[in-house]
Amino acid sequence: MRRNKPKYHQIIDAAVITIAENGYHQTQVSKIAKQAGIADGTIYLYFKNKEDILISLFQEKMANFIEKIKEVIAGKQTAAEKIFMMIENHFRILSQNPKLAVVTQLELRQSNQELRRRINNVLKEYLDFIEQILREGVESGEFAPDLDTRLARQMLFGTIDEIATTWVMNKQKYDLVALAPTVAKLLLKGFLGEK
Repeated sequence: MRRNKPKYHQIIDAAVITIAENGYHQTQVSKIAKQAGIADGTIYLYFKNKEDILISLFQEKMANFIEKIKEVIAGKQTAAEKIFMMIENHFRILSQNPKLAVVTQLELRQSNQELRRRINNVLKEYLDFIEQILREGVESGEFAPDLDTRLARQMLFGTIDEIATTWVMNKQKYDLVALAPTVAKLLLKGFLGEK
């Protein structure tokens, strides 16, 4: 119910900026409230605490992320095209929102074990989506019939995640999206198997 209210999204967006600029551990709820232009107490009408803000932020942004990628690959015929578009758009979405990239690639990883467990639950939908594309490729004969789709999805996600993290740590000095064709080509060669 609260997710449909403008202040909920205002707080989420303010949290992205505040956490990216100050780091998760140095961010107080009061800083998020100030960035959002609301009273500190208003945050507690929407969130239990700072951890709840972080998890909600990740849930909201990841849901939008997956939705955008699904829109982009809709209508693509082959699994290879879908994977290329997914990689390119994963990089594009992060490139277009550098503060979100800092939060997702660096700050979320510094959270405690319980938070990481909850974050992994959110990531599961994205991993399942990747695996579905890989299974389509196997079923259509595009990818090797013995492709281990669970392992392949971990390889794919792990590769694009590490490249995005390196880009963030290097202060986003180069064009992340320009790497997509090479990354896709390298990964897709592995999925094809021996011919």
